[in-house]
Amino acid sequence: MKFINVGFGNMVSADRVVALANPDSAPIKRLIQDSKDDGRAIDVTCGRRTRSVIITDSDNVILSAIQTETIANRLDNSDEEDADEEEDEV
Repeated sequence: MKFINVGFGNMVSADRVVALANPDSAPIKRLIQDSKDDGRAIDVTCGRRTRSVIITDSDNVILSAIQTETIANRLDNSDEEDADEEEDEV
């Protein structure tokens, strides 16, 4: 199981991530508010501005202070490490 850092020592399982989104659009703002109302929001911003929204396969919405592009790069790097490990095993 691979984990990615989403800021301030918080980690998320890379296998559980369904989508990454920018929090500026109206539909994502509604999604954040609905998830807060339902108790599905996990805020790991430590009081800072939300810069990315991570949606998981368990319908949790994780709010992070790290840029969306940075998290996407970390996900890509974890995928490349998986491919490298598979090549080493063969």
